[in-house]
Amino acid sequence: MERFKVFIQKNWMGYLFLAPFLILFTTFVVVPVFYAIGLSFTNFNMLQPPTFVGLNNYLLLLLDDQIFLTAIGNTLVFALITGPTGYFLSFFAAWAINQMKAKRFIALAFYAPSITSAVAMSVVWLVIFSGDRYGYANNILITLGLIESPIMWNTDPNYIMTVIIIISLWMSMGTGFLVFLAGLQSVPKEYYEAGSIDGIRSRAQELIYITLPAMKPQLLFGAITAIVAAFGVFDIAVSVAGMPSPNYAGHTIVAHLYDYAFIRFQMGYASAVAVVLFLMTFILGRLVMRMLSSKDE
Repeated sequence: MERFKVFIQKNWMGYLFLAPFLILFTTFVVVPVFYAIGLSFTNFNMLQPPTFVGLNNYLLLLLDDQIFLTAIGNTLVFALITGPTGYFLSFFAAWAINQMKAKRFIALAFYAPSITSAVAMSVVWLVIFSGDRYGYANNILITLGLIESPIMWNTDPNYIMTVIIIISLWMSMGTGFLVFLAGLQSVPKEYYEAGSIDGIRSRAQELIYITLPAMKPQLLFGAITAIVAAFGVFDIAVSVAGMPSPNYAGHTIVAHLYDYAFIRFQMGYASAVAVVLFLMTFILGRLVMRMLSSKDE
């Protein structure tokens, strides 16, 4: 007890400055998470008091809800493609642009899509993937003789996820790119000078032996952001394919959560969906943190 008092006396000012963040974080993040976990064990329709049903929501979700299993499959396919691809594309775009003279102007061009809302960006892309022969994609493919009739990009279940992935990849470049560009510019130039003395001669060697080890915090932040964005896809999927999408080809976990929470008002069941999504992102986040965190962190 005495050691605790001494610790508080030495560090009370730091905790005072941390207090606003801790209060807001606890109120709007920690408490809702635990409330959702508790609510997931109940039947709650927002009109009557919640009634405890135990694991019934989870059993129905994982064993009887075929649409949810489809949503998990769609989300995993989406995440496995857009997560790593967007992550590496963002990094190499930032690395390439960092070598250029006009990097500020080009960086603004890359970051602009992330400022635009997902719905607005989807509208722009739907002009490209329009289902008639006047859509840019169909027009080019017909002109090249690769197809004979227009492809219904946003209604054909075989192409819906492809369109969603392409739009999401383009939009994901902005935020990750900016983080990596900031990390590249924060690496001290003295490291590269010391590396040239030690025998590093090419850009590739600089990247492997100097840049990547010095950018671990930015790489970790970018990876966590990519995971959250990949598993949280919703607006783009709804804008492209509607709600629900044909044959649930673009149905994601967040779309399933939205369906039960704000259309059917089954908050207990929706909370169970949210808990499953939280566990998936949390486990993947911990794995990424183990891979990218330094041993002394």
